[in-house]
Amino acid sequence: MSENPETATGEEAANVSREMLKSFIERIERLEEEKKTVSDDISDVFAEAKGAGFDVKALKEILKIRRQDADQRAEHEAIVDLYLQSLGMIG
Repeated sequence: MSENPETATGEEAANVSREMLKSFIERIERLEEEKKTVSDDISDVFAEAKGAGFDVKALKEILKIRRQDADQRAEHEAIVDLYLQSLGMIG
């Protein structure tokens, strides 16, 4: 049986395609389960932090900021400061 569905014929191609499809689906299912497990773990850490008195919204904002590159963050902060100044909210 040929391994490449493009060079296989008839039933061989169908079998190879079926096995490839099944493999993709099973891999995606495993990754989805891992993603759910990680998501649940993250939720548990947020709950633990909240229980220790930390503000979860602030933690999420810090995580968002840490994901940004330094130049992006500086540009964003400068724009926010400019807008706040324009609105008279900061000196």
